Amino acid sequence: MVNLACPVCGSSVEVPSDSLPGELFECGDCGAQLEYFVDEKNAASLRVAEEVAEDWGQ
Repeated sequence: MVNLACPVCGSSVEVPSDSLPGELFECGDCGAQLEYFVDEKNAASLRVAEEVAEDWGQ
């Protein structure tokens, strides 16, 4: 497990060591939906997940 800071409230979020970029997590303190992200320098962090709009084929 790795502890990463929530970008919304700053609390610690536990992320499994085998997580893949794009995997979603929820902050236990503020409830924010977070996306696991690895930058070009291989530094892991969390960012606020973009909301996925439902496509009803319209």
